[in-house]
Amino acid sequence: MSSIADSEIARNQTERVAGPTAEAITKPAATAAEPRVLDIVSLYPRDMNIYGDSGNVLTVRRRAELYGYAPVIHHYNQGDAWPERVDMILGGGGQDQGQGTITDDLFRRSDDLHALADAGCPMLLICGMYQLFGNYFQTAEGTRLPGIGVLNVTTVGQPHRMIGNLVDHTDEFGDVVGYENHSGQTFLHGDGTRPWGVVDEDGTGNNGTDHTEGARRNAVIGTYLHGSVLPKNPRVADYLIRIAAQNRYGAFDPRPSAEATRELSRLDDLAARAAKVAASRPR
Repeated sequence: MSSIADSEIARNQTERVAGPTAEAITKPAATAAEPRVLDIVSLYPRDMNIYGDSGNVLTVRRRAELYGYAPVIHHYNQGDAWPERVDMILGGGGQDQGQGTITDDLFRRSDDLHALADAGCPMLLICGMYQLFGNYFQTAEGTRLPGIGVLNVTTVGQPHRMIGNLVDHTDEFGDVVGYENHSGQTFLHGDGTRPWGVVDEDGTGNNGTDHTEGARRNAVIGTYLHGSVLPKNPRVADYLIRIAAQNRYGAFDPRPSAEATRELSRLDDLAARAAKVAASRPR
């Protein structure tokens, strides 16, 4: 599940972390001389961070910096104070136990998350977090965990897991490559929620039957793609950054230095190579 791009990007990144306290206070619109802050929330990284999903946070942070922004990462876990400003949400996957652990706190933040989704805040939700942003997740044993309903989807666990490399054909981003590993079958129910993309093979994607993968509503993306997905798919990372910047500052205005431009080109080349390798691998 790791790749050339994942390891290379991670080696070049040192995370900038701000606790969700005073550092999260909303800042006025930046002038040319002020840092253009983007407040990014990593949801429940203590319980929902498997299969390399933390690489999505690192990728967004690094690319935002190269574009001339000042990303601040708020690692939000149960019981933490909610940041006063949120420009982007990133959530990873977790085991059933991890999902059960965070459910109460997730419902405590449901109104905040619904308001952000309705306002067009960009969100990337992987696997278990994708399921909990739906209406419910029912385990294979029959235990039903309610979701917060940002996405109009339902998920039911099954004994058989869907595991393997996957190419998601999307209209907006072209082919998105990643690795799925889930037992939940997710079904979409319309009302503003649509598939993120489609897959070619039976037994893959949201449920293994209708060839859909992921879900979209406004700027919210839910998907089963681990990998992590953003290092190999920089167009998706750039979309999240662009929408966050537009929402906060009125426009996406990248200001990379000459050195940053070269680094972005290098990372894009690595991502293209890694995506090509991943797409060619057997299930």
